Amino acid sequence: MPCTTAQNLTAQQRDRMKDAIARLGSALASGQASVVIGPAGSIAFKGWTDSRGVSDLCAYRALAASGSPSLRRAIARAEATSGRKLNPQALTAGVHSHDAGATWGTH
Repeated sequence: MPCTTAQNLTAQQRDRMKDAIARLGSALASGQASVVIGPAGSIAFKGWTDSRGVSDLCAYRALAASGSPSLRRAIARAEATSGRKLNPQALTAGVHSHDAGATWGTH
């Protein structure tokens, strides 16, 4: 599913996406979900079970745009434990995972 800024989404689709992203923010805050940083420096969310088709990259962009403290904490924790930094170029290029970071690709 495209990001919430896509022009062709219905109001209902946009609301479902925003709800899924809000649930991710809550899951990050409670520790039920965590950030995984890939080899290229991209991001995935482990434990986010109710994505409703929203991609990890789209969710990251939405939470980052809102200044989410739980996202910032989760990224800092992931960077410290993985020894990798989040790479803005990888995020811009769309490098992502479809399986919470178990494998990585650009499709």
